[in-house]
Amino acid sequence: MNKKIKWGIVSVIGLGLTFLAVRTFIPHENKELAESPTKAPVSNRNRTLNVIAEVIKETSISDGSNTTALLLPDEEVNLSFETSGKITSINFIEGTHVEKGQLLAKVNDAQLQAQLRKLEVQLKLAEDRVYRQNALLEKEAVSKEAYEQVQTDLAMLKAEIDMVKANIAYTELRAPFDGIIGLRQVSEGAYVTPSTIVATLTKISPLKIEFAVAERYAGILKNGANLTFKVDGHIKPFSAKVYAMESHVDPSSHTFAIRALYPNTNGLLMPGRFASVELKTQEFNNAITIPSQAIVPEMGIDKVYLYKSGKAQPVSITKGIRNNERVQVLQGLNIGDTIITSGTLQLRTGLSVTLDEVN
Repeated sequence: MNKKIKWGIVSVIGLGLTFLAVRTFIPHENKELAESPTKAPVSNRNRTLNVIAEVIKETSISDGSNTTALLLPDEEVNLSFETSGKITSINFIEGTHVEKGQLLAKVNDAQLQAQLRKLEVQLKLAEDRVYRQNALLEKEAVSKEAYEQVQTDLAMLKAEIDMVKANIAYTELRAPFDGIIGLRQVSEGAYVTPSTIVATLTKISPLKIEFAVAERYAGILKNGANLTFKVDGHIKPFSAKVYAMESHVDPSSHTFAIRALYPNTNGLLMPGRFASVELKTQEFNNAITIPSQAIVPEMGIDKVYLYKSGKAQPVSITKGIRNNERVQVLQGLNIGDTIITSGTLQLRTGLSVTLDEVN
C-alpha cells in the first residue's frame, strides 16, 4: 500500500513537470496584437512639405573682403647722432611738427671747429703759393714738378677741410623729413653714442593701411583699387587707395599682404591704430544670385531644388562669387526659375511641396 502511494506521488510530480515544460516552450499569441488591428507604417509618398520659394531674376553682386588692418606711418625713424659726445643743445619741442633739414640737437664740436679754422688759414697760404708758383712757371723760373707739388698740397688741404666739415655735420642731428617729433629720451649735457635714441620722428601724412586678404584675391587686386575702412570713434568711413602688394602669397597663412594710402591731410588719424577694411574686388550687374541656404552640397556637387508642378526637382549648379547672404550661379539656373529656399534638408526628388511664400 505504501509503495502504491509513493509511486502515485512520483507520477503526479512527473506529469506536473511535463505540463510546465510544454507551456514554457510553446509560443503564445500576443493578446495585444490579437486584439488590435495591424498598424502599417505611414508612407512618405503622400507627404506634402510647406516651403518658401524665390523666383530667379537678374541682380547685382560684388565680391569683397572684410578684414582688420593696421595704420602705419608713411615714414618713421629713431633719431640718433652719428658720433659720440656731450649734448650742448636741444632745439625742438616734443610732439610738434618739424621741417626736413631742421637742426634738432647738437653735441660738442669745439675741437673740430678749432681744427677747421686752422685748416682754413692754411688754405689761404696754399692758394697764394700756387698762384706764385704758376707765375714763376710761366717765366720758366721753377720746374713743372715744383708747381704740381704745390697744387697737390692745396688739393690735400681742401680734402682735409671737407673731412673736418663732415665730422662737424655728424655732431648735428637734423630732421630727415617733415614729421611729428616724439618724446625726447635725453637731456642737455648727456653723453650720447650712435646707439642712443634721442627721439622718434614720424610722418603721419599720408598714412599706410596694411592688411592681408585671402590668396584667391592675389591675381585680381590691382594697384589703384579703392577701399573703405572704419576706425573706432569715427562714424564715417574713410577712403584709401591700394598702392602696393606683396610679391608672393604667404604659404603658412595663405594670405596676400596689401598696402593702401590714406591722405590724412588734417592729421585726424594716428598710426598704430587698428581699422576694419572693406575691399571690393569684382562686381557683376546682370547676375543670377540665390540665397546661400538654398544650396545643398551632395557628394561634392552643389544642388538646388526647383519647384515644378508641385514637386521638388534637384538641379546641379556651378557657383561663382559670393557675399554674406547670396551666391552667384554661373550654370544650372535660368531667369524665371523658382527655387526652394527653405526646408532644403528635407527635400527629395519628386517630393510634393506647397508654397507658403514666394519672393
